[in-house]
Amino acid sequence: MSREIDDDQDVPERSRAVRWAAGGVAAVALIGLGALGGAYWVNARASHPATTAPSPPAASPTTAAAPRSGTSEEPVEITLTPDAIARVGIKVAPASVRMLSASLTVPGTVTSNAYRETKVNTVIGGIVRQVPAELGAVVRRGDVLAVVFSAELADAQMKYLSMQAMLTADHQKLQRTERLVAIGAASRQELEEVTAVHAAHETEVAAGRQRLILLGLSSEQVGRLRDASHVVSEVTVRSPGDGVVITRGVNPGQVVATGHEAFVVADLTTVWVIADLYEKDFAAVGVGTEASIAIPAAPDTPRRGRVAYIDPRVDAATRTAKVRVEVPNRGDLKLGMFVSVTIVAPGQRVVVVPRTAVQAIGERSVVYVALDEGRFVERPVRLGAPVGEAVAVLTGLQPDERVVIQGSFFLRAEAARSRGSS
Repeated sequence: MSREIDDDQDVPERSRAVRWAAGGVAAVALIGLGALGGAYWVNARASHPATTAPSPPAASPTTAAAPRSGTSEEPVEITLTPDAIARVGIKVAPASVRMLSASLTVPGTVTSNAYRETKVNTVIGGIVRQVPAELGAVVRRGDVLAVVFSAELADAQMKYLSMQAMLTADHQKLQRTERLVAIGAASRQELEEVTAVHAAHETEVAAGRQRLILLGLSSEQVGRLRDASHVVSEVTVRSPGDGVVITRGVNPGQVVATGHEAFVVADLTTVWVIADLYEKDFAAVGVGTEASIAIPAAPDTPRRGRVAYIDPRVDAATRTAKVRVEVPNRGDLKLGMFVSVTIVAPGQRVVVVPRTAVQAIGERSVVYVALDEGRFVERPVRLGAPVGEAVAVLTGLQPDERVVIQGSFFLRAEAARSRGSS
C-alpha cells in the first residue's frame, strides 16, 4: 500500500522532469536556428552590398547650366542613333560671327549753334532812329542793323575836341620853354614841369579817342573830328559777322540803355539737335558717335551728324541726359523743329545663331551643341538683340561650334525626359 502511494507521488515529478528536458531541447534548437539565420543574413549582406547612387559628374564651366530657383542643374547629354537623327530631321551648322551696330531712336529739337551766335548790344544809350535789319534777314559782316541817336556821344566828342585844344596849347608852351632854356631865360625845372603836363594831356587825348571808337565811331570819323562842325550824334550798330538775325530787340523810337541786347546774329550753316538719352543707353553712346536726323518735311533724306557733347548731369525728374548732335544745315532745318535722332553705336563682333537653334527652359535659354556623331549636349546661353532671322549670343557659345539649327525642340523634349527619369 505504501509502495503504491510512493509510485503515485513520483509520477508528477517525472512529468516535470520530462517537461524541463523538452523545454531545454527546444531552447537549444531555437538558439541554433537563430545563429544560422544571423549567419545567413550577414553572408547575404556581404555577397550583395548595398548599391549607392553615383555622384554626378562635375560640369565644366562652358557647359554648366545656369542656377534656377536656388539650385544648379547639370548639363544634359543626349545620344541618338543615326536612324533617329534622320527620322527627326536634325540639322547642324557652325555658329557664325557678325559685326553688329546697336542703334536707338530718340526725339530731338533743332537749336542754333550757340558757339556761332553773336549778341549785338548797344554800346551807348539813346533813342533808336532806324532799324534796317528785319527778323530773319540774312546779313553780312558790317551791314547796318540799327541807328541810334545819342546825346552822350555828342558830349564825348566835344570833350575830345576840348582835350585836343589843350594839348595843342601845351605843345606850343613846351616849344617856347625849350627855346628859353636854350638861351638861359628859363630853368630846367620849368621845362620838366611843362613836359610832364604835355605828356599828361597826350594821354588824355589818346584815351578820349579810344572812347569814341568804343562808342561806335570809326577811326576815320575820329580822325576827321577837327571842330564842332564834325560832331555826329548818331551811332550805327553794325553786324559783327555773317549770319541770320534770329532775335531783334529794338524798334524805331525805342529808348535804349548802354548794353541793351538789340540783336542776335547766328550762323546757321550748322545747327544743334538736342535729344534726351536714358541712363540705360549711356554706355552705347559717346562723343563722336554717328547719328542720323530724320525731319518731317523729308523723312526719306536723313541728315548725317555726330554726337558732339553729352551732358554730365542727369535730370532728376526724367532720368535722362542731354545729348547734342552737330548737323550741317542746308536751310531746311528750322530752329525749334522736332526731329527723330537715330544714334548708331560702334559695331562689335558677336556670335549669332538662327532663332530655331534656341529653346527656352523656364527662365533660361539653351542651345544644343553637337559633340560628335550622335551626341549632343545642352548649353545655357545669354542672348542679345535679334538680327533678322538670327539672334546674338553674348555668352555660352564660341564661334564655329556646331549647333543644332533644326530639331532642337526634339532634343529639348529628350533632355526633359532624361531629367524626369533621373
